[in-house]
Amino acid sequence: MRIQSPYSFADTVDRLRTALAARGLTVFAKIDHQANAKAVGLDMPPATVLIYGNPKAGTPLMLAAPDFALELPLRVLIRETEDGATVVVFDGAAEFEGRHGLPAGMSAKLAPAETVIAEALAAQPSAD
Repeated sequence: MRIQSPYSFADTVDRLRTALAARGLTVFAKIDHQANAKAVGLDMPPATVLIYGNPKAGTPLMLAAPDFALELPLRVLIRETEDGATVVVFDGAAEFEGRHGLPAGMSAKLAPAETVIAEALAAQPSAD
């Protein structure tokens, strides 16, 4: 899934971190690809991956299909495009259906994360 954010890159990262935490999801890691590129003398636009999840939700999936642990925790990419827009990219729950032997219908348990991301990116009404 790919969603254009109405917010700046930094604001989008902050909004997602806050929204995930508010819904009981743990952000296990933040990978700043731009900073890592700069550390080795390379340049790239801002790009950050948040790795997040909830062991209460993920553990039953891994018990049902142990190899599904390769997909968890979940990841969301926030990046800036060449024209300065901010986009958010992640795998939707339906994309996990049957992966690594996950039983039919179990990927739906990951769908609430999509809602959290969409709500975090919803434009705020103007105060006119």
